[in-house]
Amino acid sequence: MLRVLMILVPLALSIYAFIDCITTDEQDIRYIPKPLWAILVLLFPVVGSISWLIVGRDRALPGGGGLRGAGGGGGWVAPDDNPEFLKSLNDKGRKGDGSGTADEEPGSGSGSGPGSGPEDTPPPAAS
Repeated sequence: MLRVLMILVPLALSIYAFIDCITTDEQDIRYIPKPLWAILVLLFPVVGSISWLIVGRDRALPGGGGLRGAGGGGGWVAPDDNPEFLKSLNDKGRKGDGSGTADEEPGSGSGSGPGSGPEDTPPPAAS
C-alpha cells in the first residue's frame, strides 16, 4: 500500500500542478515564462510541482477583496450582494403587464387567495 502511495501522490501532484500551470493567465505567473514552468513540472515532477505551487503563481490573498466597492478590482460578487443585479430584478418586475410589482408580497397577487391553490382542492374521487 505504501508503494502505491509513493507513486500516486507525486503523480497526482504533478498532474494538478501541470494543469494549474497551463490554465493560469500569463500575468499571474512569476519569475519565469509559462512554457518553462510547464517543462519544469513535467521534467522534475516532485520538485517542479512543489516549486510551481509555492513560487510560480501569484496567488490572491484569502481576504483580499471580493467586493467591487472595496477596491477589489471587480471580482465575483454573490447576486444578493450585487446592487446592479438587485436593481435589474426590480426593473424587470415593474416592466411586467401591470398585474403586480417586484415589491409585492408572495400570495397577494391575482389567483393566489384562499381556496385557489392545489392544496385546497379535494382529491379526485376514486371510481
